[in-house]
Amino acid sequence: MMSDRQGYKTILKATSLFGGVQVFNIIISLVRSKFIALFIGPTGMGISSLLVATINLVGALTNLGLDRSGVKEIAANGAPECQDDQVETLSVLHTLFWLTSIFGMILLLISAQWISLWVFEDTAYTNAVRGVAIALFFRQMTQGKLTQLQGLRRLGGLAKANLWGNFMALLLTVPLYYFYQFDAIVPAIIIGSLLSFIVTTYIAKRESLHVRLMGINDAWQKGQPMIQLGVMLSLSSIITLVVGYLIQLFISSIGGLGQVGLYNAGFVILNTYVGLVFTAMGTDYFPRLTEVVDQLEKARSAVAAQAFVALVLILPIIVIFLSLAPWIIEVLYTKEFLAIVPMVTWGILGMLFKAVSFSLGYVLIAKGDSNLFLKTTVGFNAILFTLNILGYRFGGLEGLGMSFLVYYIIHLSGISLIVKKRYQLQLPGRFFGLLGLGILCCLAAFGVSFMAPGIGQISLRVLVIAITCLFSLYHLDQKLGLKELFSNQLKRRNGDH
Repeated sequence: MMSDRQGYKTILKATSLFGGVQVFNIIISLVRSKFIALFIGPTGMGISSLLVATINLVGALTNLGLDRSGVKEIAANGAPECQDDQVETLSVLHTLFWLTSIFGMILLLISAQWISLWVFEDTAYTNAVRGVAIALFFRQMTQGKLTQLQGLRRLGGLAKANLWGNFMALLLTVPLYYFYQFDAIVPAIIIGSLLSFIVTTYIAKRESLHVRLMGINDAWQKGQPMIQLGVMLSLSSIITLVVGYLIQLFISSIGGLGQVGLYNAGFVILNTYVGLVFTAMGTDYFPRLTEVVDQLEKARSAVAAQAFVALVLILPIIVIFLSLAPWIIEVLYTKEFLAIVPMVTWGILGMLFKAVSFSLGYVLIAKGDSNLFLKTTVGFNAILFTLNILGYRFGGLEGLGMSFLVYYIIHLSGISLIVKKRYQLQLPGRFFGLLGLGILCCLAAFGVSFMAPGIGQISLRVLVIAITCLFSLYHLDQKLGLKELFSNQLKRRNGDH
């Protein structure tokens, strides 16, 4: 019982730690965007965004997916008897990141003129593209250090690297935009990447993360398992990006650029603000699951615990968004974006099912089952694309929200069946009882949102939010002993006084 409780505490601690990091990073992103818009306007923001998008795309094409496969390989060698293997894995990964970083930078330098013509329809930005090639190198190297920290589950160091790297970059690049405006765009991108690299390298050394460069042939041969899995994972990411791009092209052809902007605003709410829970959880969950994935009972326990915590944490967030969607959207954007309320209202219901499928889906990556993972990525993205096209064609933005809900229900059903048939791994029956109660809470909030405005609707909204929060707290207390935890904290404070 105590070991189970400790497991839940570990999940909650990691989630709260990286949830805070994600919130901080979102705030930094908002502040940076605000200052860029203020000092260089929409045109400057557009140039900056396109250059950063270019870095991200070339990075995704050249990093061989090592940021995810590396985490798995390091975590798999996490047992005490595997320390020598772990040191070698870290050195192989370090060398491969050096190679892919240099390759990505050279590729961007060579193709700068063509990219400038393709992206900006003008060769005038060739030198700007060449300049950000340096930033690509530092970003890739930074990701290498972060991958090593995540694989070793050095959660404190990983959080510090994320926080301080982004914060220092913000402090030093904003004055550049103020004084040099358009001329600051490329230097700011380079300096921001360099600062993140310096901070991350410093923290990695403080975490006693010492690695060495290996010979190229040696690293390439020993890194084949990482490279093969990474390439498959990278392909899946590219497929997801392509599907998202095609959906936006379809929306643009039917409804125009304004509708694309609204779609993206709704998508950001669902996948960034609400989805930060998944990002926070995945940081610790992936390496932790990798360590036990070949031990069936331990794997079942890890997946069930993660699904439980994901469900009870995201449930109040969903209910609050359902109850207060118009106010939240107006605060985040403007009144012009209230058109996405139906899309968000339907789509956010799907996040409840995503919380469960998220926990199951990581089993495929942790197992290193790259072929199956690629097949499921292609299949599920084909379903998502079809549903989104049909949803928008017949229901506009609200239809898109409905299509997201249907997709996540299908995704949960499909991934549950795959994991059960392939690995004999399934969630306990009592968990689905909890999921059913969560669905009832969401449906209650959903139904109240359609009531006529007035004191009655406000009262019911508050009641549903309160009941849902108490529901989540009660179940967290059952697993974590929150009362006992708070009681011990109070005793310690009183003892100190």
